[in-house]
Amino acid sequence: MNYLDMPPKTFIALPILLFVFLGVTPDSGYAQGVVTSNRNPLQIATLHWYAANQTTQLQTGKFPSGIAFDGANIWVVNHGDNTVTKLRANDGENLGTFAVGTGPYAIAYDGANVWVTDAESNAVTKLQASDGATLGTFAVGTNPSAIVFDGDHIWTANAGSNTLTKLRASDGSILGTFNVGNNSQGLAFDGRDIWIANSGTVNSPGTTVSKVSSNGKVLGTFTVGSSPLAMAFDGANIWVANNASNTVSKVRVGDGAVLGDFSVGSLPNGIAFDGANIWVANSSSNNVSKVRALDGKLLGTFTVGSFPVNGVAFDGANIWVTNFFSNSVSKM
Repeated sequence: MNYLDMPPKTFIALPILLFVFLGVTPDSGYAQGVVTSNRNPLQIATLHWYAANQTTQLQTGKFPSGIAFDGANIWVVNHGDNTVTKLRANDGENLGTFAVGTGPYAIAYDGANVWVTDAESNAVTKLQASDGATLGTFAVGTNPSAIVFDGDHIWTANAGSNTLTKLRASDGSILGTFNVGNNSQGLAFDGRDIWIANSGTVNSPGTTVSKVSSNGKVLGTFTVGSSPLAMAFDGANIWVANNASNTVSKVRVGDGAVLGDFSVGSLPNGIAFDGANIWVANSSSNNVSKVRALDGKLLGTFTVGSFPVNGVAFDGANIWVTNFFSNSVSKM
């Protein structure tokens, strides 16, 4: 029997049964919506009837740290395996795992290739994003722990030598090494200048970030929270994860003025901007904070895997977070 063959009373019975199931009293009128439930029956049509778990965890290699998006795929640095894993962003399928140097940690995408800091090899490895082929390995400073692309060049923060290295992305040639930084664990590019976090050590944490011109000149050093690590640019401001302060600082690019310090979780590390919000990975509390970039308001805190460290990326629709001790990434 199709719907046209059904008796007229059936058409009346079906919505009444549905509304009774949802807790709607028939005499309340359809326009009033749900009366005894806190859900709107119209949500059924958009598949939003219940608060589903929005986080998916995908397995990676051992001790995932850095993460980057290449426009279609997510690249994850496996610090414990000396490899990187390529995951298709739309469904998480593993597209390959590729060898890099020793102790890889951070990663950046230059529009065609991915660059990985080999912290224990004092080098960076360049991989072709299309197939993972190694295009070269290039020596930098001691213990490169952060990396960023400025449109033409790759920059590495070398925590062990307190230097900043500039390489030409096309061929890996070193264009300069500059004495700046204090055990630096974070870099960002604001469209013109490079920002470097002066992270310091556990016993002597740093409290500043420096703004550096394309020729390596320090343009200014600005006070933020304790032990600044990862940074992100929102189009007008640099956001700094202050690992020992459990805060993020919002720093105006033009003059370095701190526009606010905002509380997040415990031991914030990785950070990313999604076009409207800042996402911060809190290593010790195993969660991610979502902060509105406009005013620093905390919009939510979301549980991820164990010890999310360094790696947060936005793929245009979802946030990805590396879970160091879970050997996984979370997709939200």
